[in-house]
Amino acid sequence: MPARESPEYSMTGINGRRKNVGRRKDKGMAERLTKTGARNVFYGGSIFFFAIFVGLTAHSHYYIRTTSTDETTLTDGVARGKHIWEKNACINCHTLLGEGAYFAPELGNVWTRWGGHDDREGARETLGSWMAAQPSGVEGRRQMPQFNLTDDEIKDLADFLEWTSKIKTQNWPPNEAG
Repeated sequence: MPARESPEYSMTGINGRRKNVGRRKDKGMAERLTKTGARNVFYGGSIFFFAIFVGLTAHSHYYIRTTSTDETTLTDGVARGKHIWEKNACINCHTLLGEGAYFAPELGNVWTRWGGHDDREGARETLGSWMAAQPSGVEGRRQMPQFNLTDDEIKDLADFLEWTSKIKTQNWPPNEAG
């Protein structure tokens, strides 16, 4: 009976001849990755990725403060308009720059869709008329409730929507439709 060849002692080369490679020393996982090594990989990786996270977060805040939004145009009317937006829970139905519910149209670009960049007063009148006409009562359509906003509140809401339309959103939403 021929001696069994063990892969630990010999190996067949490219030309078909056997080569003696010696005995493999297989001491298992302990020699390759010790507990200390595993701990170092874990802590080192955690610290590395935490540093990446902190750096990206800081960069995002810097981008928002310096490039994406224009703080110089942030007026009291814009702040009051945002308060009206929050008080009436508009985000429960509408989206604003992709955030919120998808029941009603996106309002981050409504100012642009209503021609506010070309005719500011016309867009304000459109917003006021739209708000006054709600709910429309059309069967089978989603209905917006009547909030009974004053003229000043509608003006402030218009200021807020105008301000949000000027935020650099890197082409979001992808279409102009609401």
